[in-house]
Amino acid sequence: MGQQDIIDKLKDNPIKWFTSKELSQELGISIGSVTMSLKKLRESRALKFQTSKRNMFRYMYRR
Repeated sequence: MGQQDIIDKLKDNPIKWFTSKELSQELGISIGSVTMSLKKLRESRALKFQTSKRNMFRYMYRR
């Protein structure tokens, strides 16, 4: 489980924003693994992301 699972989840829900905690819970992947994968995906510009309250990121698949 990793980056591809996260991308697939985001692609399956194209209009929903997810937090790393939500992705972790829904995919059954540790929060640390999700966080590392999301960081790499952000750097590759594969995802849209925005900062919400308390410096928390939300993610969506970039079409």
